[in-house]
Amino acid sequence: MKILLVSITLFTFSFKIVTAQTVKPFLAEIISQYPSVRDVAISANGSEVYFSVQGYQGELSTIVTVNSSNGIYSKPQVASFSGKYHDLEPFLSPDGLRLYFSSDRPLDNTSKELKDYDIWYVERKTVKDDWSIAINVGAPVNTKDNEFYPSITLSNNLYFTCDGMMSKGKDDVFMSEYKNGKYESPVSLNDSINSIGYEFNAFVAPNESFMIYTCYNREGGFGSGDLYISFKNKDNQWIKAQNIGKSINSNGMDYCPFVDLKNGTMYFTSKRNAVEKQFDKNKRSKKC
Repeated sequence: MKILLVSITLFTFSFKIVTAQTVKPFLAEIISQYPSVRDVAISANGSEVYFSVQGYQGELSTIVTVNSSNGIYSKPQVASFSGKYHDLEPFLSPDGLRLYFSSDRPLDNTSKELKDYDIWYVERKTVKDDWSIAINVGAPVNTKDNEFYPSITLSNNLYFTCDGMMSKGKDDVFMSEYKNGKYESPVSLNDSINSIGYEFNAFVAPNESFMIYTCYNREGGFGSGDLYISFKNKDNQWIKAQNIGKSINSNGMDYCPFVDLKNGTMYFTSKRNAVEKQFDKNKRSKKC
């Protein structure tokens, strides 16, 4: 007898703004090895894939990586910079030379005292080199509150989720502008994006032309959390976000989007349940 569990699965669909084609599991054979998997980052040439592996209750969280060559994926390995603390939500810079992520690791490597979640990064000189040790992005991006889900653009502007006092309600999507070699104080995005509820996990296009993120329990939604999309207008302002639709969103939580613009594909995490709830006849054990 097999016991089926509802696990978090990564899905992909052919990316179109209005209509999705097929929605199907991504790396199903690899991901099925773990109790829970969420969020994904893929390098520009598709050769590197990073995702977060967690315990059933989120008690563990580690960034795992696989390499791809001619469509064949390597065995998963814990990323060189991960495996000791709660690490999650990897995001590669457009040039692939930095990888940003969220972690509760201490600021001082000699300390054992965990911190709140901050944005960290590792870097390398070329895409063939090993990653450096983890570096904290620092203030004013990181605060005494939690910072999650980094998304870095071509201009080095940094978008992320924060549950701090500067939010409009609960979790908000924030942006820290990169000017003169440093980050400005983060600001919560306008009411077209954020509300007094929960908004989080924003993927922002490298040129900042569009954003896909999750809104939790919004009126008119299809599940507990739905993916929404917003574009920038000619005045460089984010317009009112729209629900991507029921061809993508489910009656569960849909979140952690990542868009591969080169291949026209969006990846996202979903808690949708594929287990049948009704049967034509009673189910029995094979040994009964």
